[in-house]
Amino acid sequence: MPDVTAALQDLGPVDLRVLEFPDRHAAGASLPLFLELVDGGLIRVLDLVFLRKESDGQTAEIDLADVEHHGQPELVAFDGARSGLLGAQDIAALAAVMEPGSSAALLVYENRWAEPLATALRQAGARVLDSERVPLHTVLAALDELEDGTTR
Repeated sequence: MPDVTAALQDLGPVDLRVLEFPDRHAAGASLPLFLELVDGGLIRVLDLVFLRKESDGQTAEIDLADVEHHGQPELVAFDGARSGLLGAQDIAALAAVMEPGSSAALLVYENRWAEPLATALRQAGARVLDSERVPLHTVLAALDELEDGTTR
């Protein structure tokens, strides 16, 4: 049996992304950049689920092994990428909020680029007390204020 604790010692931060695309083919435009991150070792995909919601409200999970239906052969490599972090409830929750005619992805990935720092911090006994992603609009507003000479 693998030593899970030892494996976790060399794990970078893990993020969950829930993405919705305006139509079922829009995700393909970002696919090359996503694959570059994976191929370059910057991220490791732990879970990847794609959904599509028809105009009548019916939702279906896209089978990543079925290239004929999704048209992106690169996605076959992620067929079966299921760590157990995502469950049926997560998929159902996403399906419930999707707009008709859209596609969506649930993506859980490890930030491999941050693994050396995360490992060093764990070994030093550091604890994450809080972690938050700053929304892009907040960053842009702060930069605009800085440029205008106004600060909070």
